[in-house]
Amino acid sequence: MEEIRDNLVARIAEAEREGWIGEIDGIDLTLTFLRAKRNETQRRAQRPPVALGIPARRRPQESK
Repeated sequence: MEEIRDNLVARIAEAEREGWIGEIDGIDLTLTFLRAKRNETQRRAQRPPVALGIPARRRPQESK
């Protein structure tokens, strides 16, 4: 994710040099989504795992 962020920042700098206002807005929006995703990933990594257990094998029912 850091590599993607670095690339987007470099693209913003290029767009500013070239005067591509619409491109800057689009990249800013993408950066916002990337930051949100990074924060969500970090938050989820801090949560403890949930123990789901291992299912037990069922015995076949005996006929009466």
